[in-house]
Amino acid sequence: MKQFEFTVRDPLGIHARPAGMLVKEAKAFADTVVTITKGGTTVKATQLMKLMSLGVKQGDVVTVAAEGTNEDAAIKAISDFLNNNL
Repeated sequence: MKQFEFTVRDPLGIHARPAGMLVKEAKAFADTVVTITKGGTTVKATQLMKLMSLGVKQGDVVTVAAEGTNEDAAIKAISDFLNNNL
């Protein structure tokens, strides 16, 4: 398993538009489970409503983890996405 921490910079946090884009990015790695953790709650990054239910706001630190055959590629893709969009 690979993981990293990310501090959300977007003033609106993880809201509908970027959450939908993040889900799409995570679904590209069908053989790898990507999760997002905030405050002890972990959800799969492919589940839009659960992802939004985390209530991630600007300044929150989330942990992104990937486990599976393409975990290196998934971590890089999600990291790039977060850095460019949130």
